[in-house]
Amino acid sequence: MIPMVLPPLHAFRVFESVARLGNVGAAAAELHVTPGAVSQQIRALQVALGIELFQKRGRQLALTLSGRQLQRSVASAMEAIHSGVRQLSAQKYGDASKRALTISIPQVHGVAWLATRLFTFMTDNPHFQLKVVTSSHFHGVDWRKTDVAIVYGVPPWPGFWWQLLHGIRMTPVCSPQLLRGPNAIRQPSDLAYHRLLHEDNGSQWRRWQAEAGIAYTGEADVYFDDFGIVLQAARDGFGVALSDEVVSARDLDEGRLVQPLPLSVPAVHNYYCICAEAKRDTDDVYDFVRWLIDEAAAG
Repeated sequence: MIPMVLPPLHAFRVFESVARLGNVGAAAAELHVTPGAVSQQIRALQVALGIELFQKRGRQLALTLSGRQLQRSVASAMEAIHSGVRQLSAQKYGDASKRALTISIPQVHGVAWLATRLFTFMTDNPHFQLKVVTSSHFHGVDWRKTDVAIVYGVPPWPGFWWQLLHGIRMTPVCSPQLLRGPNAIRQPSDLAYHRLLHEDNGSQWRRWQAEAGIAYTGEADVYFDDFGIVLQAARDGFGVALSDEVVSARDLDEGRLVQPLPLSVPAVHNYYCICAEAKRDTDDVYDFVRWLIDEAAAG
């Protein structure tokens, strides 16, 4: 058997990025090259291997069976390289100082989804020292001090790298008491008898009611800039909120909130992991971001 000449290692880095992100444009942004350069590297790699690695699904690229096999090997190899570099760094600098990171998280999302995971991360990574601050939106983050943030919003954010964490869907939630009495919520039109609670300008409720085929009832709306207040008002029976399965999972499991109607719609905004492009490839940020994305993928 004639041994295969290994393609350039840079081609495998490009392949790993496209395989992980599922999009040539996103990979180009991560690698700071043009989409054309990424496509050229992928074509050259496929020609060199004699194997199709991707197949198109709409605007996304899906891995073929061979592509998935290669992706596992390449991801494992890249992690081994990063691990080796970290070990060399640890040998050089010893335990003189911990790896300090400042993390910004949305308050409600942080309590509902991230808090327990952060404690697990710190237990597994005692060499990290985390400072956690709260802010829900990109413009509320102090980027002079923050290394990594989870924000609730819509990209793009020029000068920053981002990755979707949760593509969420919104559905009405309320206190169980609103399922009883003469104005009990049994169908979408029953919402006309109850106050709608908001954390935005009403756009999310408008989207939900349009999907439900009912008129927007804005005159009873109450607006808050803190989603924690929205959820507490819903728990206390003061109205109906729109929430997602990530934030409201524990309230629903423990019966403080119920989902009176089955219809859910895509959220206007979603949760993203974000950091400055200049910090993306630093070891500390890279390690934490990879862990965060893996946690989100695990559910």
